Amino acid sequence: MNRSDMVVIIGGSSGMGLAVARRCLAGGASVVIAGRSQDRLDAAIAEFECQDRLTAIQADIGNRDHVARLFERVGPLRHLVVTAADLPYGAVVSLTEEDMLRAVCSKVLGPLFAAQQAAERISAGSITFTSGIAAYRPAPGGTLSAVVNGALESMVRALALELAPVRVNAVSPGWVDTPIWDQLTTPEAKQAKLADMAARLPGRRIGRPEDIASAIGFLMEDDFVTGTVLHAEGAQLLL
Repeated sequence: MNRSDMVVIIGGSSGMGLAVARRCLAGGASVVIAGRSQDRLDAAIAEFECQDRLTAIQADIGNRDHVARLFERVGPLRHLVVTAADLPYGAVVSLTEEDMLRAVCSKVLGPLFAAQQAAERISAGSITFTSGIAAYRPAPGGTLSAVVNGALESMVRALALELAPVRVNAVSPGWVDTPIWDQLTTPEAKQAKLADMAARLPGRRIGRPEDIASAIGFLMEDDFVTGTVLHAEGAQLLL
């Protein structure tokens, strides 16, 4: 990357998205991070010294008007990365219509809105989404995650053809130690779950946000890869 590259990261205020922002800034790019929480965006901005190359814009990816305004402010860009997710968990019989719409807006409609806006503004660049292992190894309580991540990966293959020469890919993470776990369970239960999974993986550790940022970085930089889902899950698919 170089200083003239503009990278937009939707979901960039924490976790994997923030790790991508760090990587891009270290490589010299200019970065826009977008997310729903202004507080998290402000906290993310405060982490960096190179604030002349970092901009935060509040936007909900599931709101088409928000997404349109975001890209109007950004203008031309080189890469779009989407890590945003709003995935309610629970027994399928108890899921509400609101739960379902939140998931679909976050991981299907929202990425499609973003691709629509980015496609005409990207020159010789890429769009990278994040799906997830639930599309391949669904678990009870995670039906919505399985459904929308599977749909997102189908979208990647279709967009890679329709939006060419813009490259479109996805990274499918396994379990990664990110703040989203804090919304799902207690700190004690989180540590127990992550430790149990780590003990089962060949590398004996859970994924880190930086691991996923490296995978995303590869897809951003290799101009011969498109229409691909890159699995970054420590062999969790084999368990």
